[in-house]
Amino acid sequence: MSDPRDSTDPNDTGGTDDAGDGPPRDPTLRRPDGGTSVLEDDRDAELDRGPFQRWVANSISHPERVYRAMFYVAAIFFLVTTLFPFYWLLMVALTPEGQLQDIVFTPNGFNPGAFVEVFQVIPFHVYMFNSFVIALASTVVVLVIASLAGYAFGRLEFPGRTPLMLLVLIISFFPPAAFFIPLNDLFNTSFVFLEPITGDGTLYNTPFALVTPLSAIFMPLAIFILTTFYGQIPDGLEDAARVEGTTRLGALFRVIIPLSAPGVATAGVLTFIAVYNEFFFSFLMTDGQPENWAPILDGILAYQGQYEVLYNLMAAASILGVIPVAILVVIAQEKIVSGLTAGALKE
Repeated sequence: MSDPRDSTDPNDTGGTDDAGDGPPRDPTLRRPDGGTSVLEDDRDAELDRGPFQRWVANSISHPERVYRAMFYVAAIFFLVTTLFPFYWLLMVALTPEGQLQDIVFTPNGFNPGAFVEVFQVIPFHVYMFNSFVIALASTVVVLVIASLAGYAFGRLEFPGRTPLMLLVLIISFFPPAAFFIPLNDLFNTSFVFLEPITGDGTLYNTPFALVTPLSAIFMPLAIFILTTFYGQIPDGLEDAARVEGTTRLGALFRVIIPLSAPGVATAGVLTFIAVYNEFFFSFLMTDGQPENWAPILDGILAYQGQYEVLYNLMAAASILGVIPVAILVVIAQEKIVSGLTAGALKE
């Protein structure tokens, strides 16, 4: 007669095999289909899982593989979405005119002469020179004025500093089209003192009609970037320069700006790229002729005639127009990255 206090189930193996020499079996290994039978071992559990369940289990066990796979997927997606437009431009540029309908992923023919023809049909090099000069002049104006404003906002205490800074940032959110009508009326007005310079006394079809509004549009961003950098320079460095006899302006250009080189480079490169690629004011403040300081985008559109559009030349001109900006970014990429990430870590 068995002891009623003994509640041991004769079918319960106690989580070990009969021989007692094997590893303990996990009694919670049940079948995923809801069955009540206990799986014999971990191998049976692995075999009974579906593909998705096995992938999840492996991801939990080896998370570094998941992170590596996510990185590769993101990198491939970024490269495809970023480089594919340039690849397609290259395919169109290398395809002879009249055979563009049959392009799939390789050029239909091979015509590298399009990169030379772009300079023969129109003076495209003049358009590129115009954009480069306008972008460079706007960048210099922005950096000089933004450096003075950034020094005032970042290192000086004066009444109304915060509201004035907010006003500068608010102005940057206005759409450029809101300024076109008054600026167009101003630049088409004849001034007597401008007649020796422009001939007709107006600023229309002159670089001033582009540099002035574009510098004002991109000025707030540069002020914000430089204010952040100039405010991080220790006061002792500037005080030491002041003790040596330099002025505040001398301390700015001799101490503050050199120590804030990443921020200055970031503001300058971003301004240059934005002005170089700008189209709205460039299209409306000039008549599109290269001798009247029409920018590079007017040159690309010049291949679009009344009866035909030279797509292969437009594609070749677009690639050639990107080269100066690409070279600038490659040269200044280290400064740009350090400038954009400054202050992200607190030591």
